[in-house]
Amino acid sequence: MILTALQMVSVPDVAENLAAVERQLADLAPAERLVVLPECFAFFGGKDREQLAVAESFGAGPIQDALKAMCQKYGVWMVTGTFPILSDNNARFGAASLLIDDEGKVRGRYDKMHMFDVQVADSTGTYLESATTVGGPGPTVVDTPFGRIGIAVCYDVRFAELFAWYRQQQVNIIVLPAAFTARTGEAHWEVLCRARAIEGQCYLVTANQGGVHANGRETWGRSMVIDPWGQILEEMALGEGSVSATLDHKFTEAVRARMPLDKHRRFAIVPPKES
Repeated sequence: MILTALQMVSVPDVAENLAAVERQLADLAPAERLVVLPECFAFFGGKDREQLAVAESFGAGPIQDALKAMCQKYGVWMVTGTFPILSDNNARFGAASLLIDDEGKVRGRYDKMHMFDVQVADSTGTYLESATTVGGPGPTVVDTPFGRIGIAVCYDVRFAELFAWYRQQQVNIIVLPAAFTARTGEAHWEVLCRARAIEGQCYLVTANQGGVHANGRETWGRSMVIDPWGQILEEMALGEGSVSATLDHKFTEAVRARMPLDKHRRFAIVPPKES
């Protein structure tokens, strides 16, 4: 079983981004494979509110249809990064990440919980994600042939309690689509990602945007597959491409047996109630 992260430099054009995903899938060797796309893979580099023009209803739309068809064509399971799913009477959208199986069926959905409303010392300066995006109701765990998968997105990585809850749920893999800024990525990307894999004693697959986008935003790249001991198995720098590593459940079991965090944990994490 292979874990693969696709790195992209997405543009404000859905058709072009979908073509970039298929181009990368076509280059991968056939395998029992879990593929993870970046955050905002389908539309990035334009104005935030322009995403409403491409937002879809859950279950139907050209983005969802194309991704389902790709999963069937290439025989892969896919975590769809994020793309906009309509919410709030179509006034805002959820940054939705779907898990689609190799038959094109949706097995799970996670909407990014934590909104990136921050100040960054870069050319953008102020980020106010909540102006256009509705935060999701809670975590998502899905049982798959690859094991139990927990989904998080980008800014979520700074909130350790989400990942601690996933550990309590005995997840084997956490996937992290992202569009980390170059500024914050340089400072914190690797250390946060490795920490979450170490704390969770699980594989972490990070698929990031990586380059300069049409609106001048710079994203950090450095997509990675990290093992349960916190080792970076594969990593790339900037640009379009992919990283892959083999999933080894025996290694996970050995790490957890040697350091049984579950037996030693003194605190329980309770997820928020769905609104």
